[in-house]
Order: sequence, then structure tokens, then C-alpha cells
Amino acid sequence: MNGLPMSPQVFAILGALIEEKLGIHYGPLDKDLLGDKVATRAVEAGFDSLLDYYYYLRYDPAGPAELDALAEVLVVGETYLFRELDQLEALVRDVLAPRAAASRAGRLRVWSAACATGEEPYSIAMLLADRGLLDRVEIVASDVSMRALATARVGEYGPRALRSQVKVPPCARAFLQKSGERIVVSEEIRRAVDFRRVNLLDGNAIGKLGLFDAIVCRNVLIYFQDATARRVIDALTGALVPSGTLLVGVSESLLRLGTALQCEERGGAFVYRKAG
Repeated sequence: MNGLPMSPQVFAILGALIEEKLGIHYGPLDKDLLGDKVATRAVEAGFDSLLDYYYYLRYDPAGPAELDALAEVLVVGETYLFRELDQLEALVRDVLAPRAAASRAGRLRVWSAACATGEEPYSIAMLLADRGLLDRVEIVASDVSMRALATARVGEYGPRALRSQVKVPPCARAFLQKSGERIVVSEEIRRAVDFRRVNLLDGNAIGKLGLFDAIVCRNVLIYFQDATARRVIDALTGALVPSGTLLVGVSESLLRLGTALQCEERGGAFVYRKAG
């Protein structure tokens, strides 16, 4: 234990601040979990009271920078290569490949939102390269965690990045090398992904990214309450070109949120399409 108790009152105001700034929702059963994580960071930052830490985050001019540091502790960065591969294959085969064939000018644009340590955009890049489409598609990947993005840019992972129970496409052999127990993404694939720091609650930052033919935002909405999820989906929808496609996690659904997107089945995977 870290020795900094979290009262119900401090839990309420800290939880509200975190949800406001990062979107992550902590319910009453998460009090001890949040208390441990916040207290660890508060002690590192030199505080001996979680209430004082809250006031610092909320009101001090240096609060936003410290909130970024706290986000590194709170954000869940668990991912791996070729996660939910059927979805990604459907995206490349049934969405991007036809759009690339029909487009005579310019590159398509894909955004991997909340990419964590980069395995998702690299997986997309490998599938595109296998079809000879890598030079036809610009891939932008973002996360709120600078630490995760630093790992992503290096493109070197431990053995858990390739799970034994996960289907791995044959093309992976051409783009992944082993270095001891480490898995290294090829330079061609690393160069194809533009990593940026973006908070999905920051509409201005999303607007500056421009428009995309497809956005992949998977296994993120589960951490948000419906109001926050709807706000994020509205921002992502605004970042799609007409008839653009959004992918969410296979266990996630947008139907309850009443969005303007239309749910469609593509190659065995469900996607959401913006009106043309």
C-alpha cells in the first residue's frame, strides 16, 4: 500500500476529473483500484494528500502536464499483433482495396485511434503491403500515452505480441523478424505509420488530423459511459469522408448510442458507414 487513503469524497471528485479529461469511467467498485493507481503517481509527484493532488490537477497551471503523467498510469495499453484479425482483413479486402481501385488520384487515409503500443496499425500496414497497397494508403495512428507511442515508434515487442491462440497471416513472415526473444517490425512497415499523440476527447486535435476513408477505434468505448462514447463517436464520424468506414471492437456496438452511422456486414465483420 502507498499510505495515501482515498475518501469517498475524493474518489468522487477525482473520478469526475479523470472522466472529464480522459473519458475513463470509474464506478463505485473501482474505488480501490483507482486509489492505488492515483496514489502511486501522487507520491511520485511529491504529494502526501490525494485532496491536495486533486487541487493541483484541477487548478494549478502545471496541472495539465501532471494529468498527462497520471494518464500514463491509468491508460490500459494491452494489445497484440493481428488482434481480431478477421475484422482487419475485411477492412483491407472489402473496404480499402475497392476504394483504392476506384480512386485515380491521391492516397487513401486510415486512422488507428487509441493504438496503444502500435501493434494494430502495424498489422494493418502488413495486410496492405501483402496486397501491394501500402503506397496507396496513409496510416495515422494515435494514443494519449506518450510512453506507449515511444514503444510503438521503435516497433520492437516481447513474445506476447504474437499470441499462440491468434491467427497469424502468412504475410507476417515477410515483415517480422526475431531478435532473440524480441519481435521486430520491418523498417518498411514502421515507416508506413505516422504516430501522433491525440486525446479522443479533444475535438480540435481530431479536426487537425484531417479526413479519413476509414477509422479503427477498437476496444476503447468499453471504458467510457454512453455520453462520453457518443461524444467520441460523433467526433470520429466528423473525421470520416462521405461513405467512410468506422470499425469498433467485435464486442462493442454503437446501436444503443443512436449515431448517424449505418451498420453493415463486410466479409463476415460488422462495420459502420457514414452516409455518402
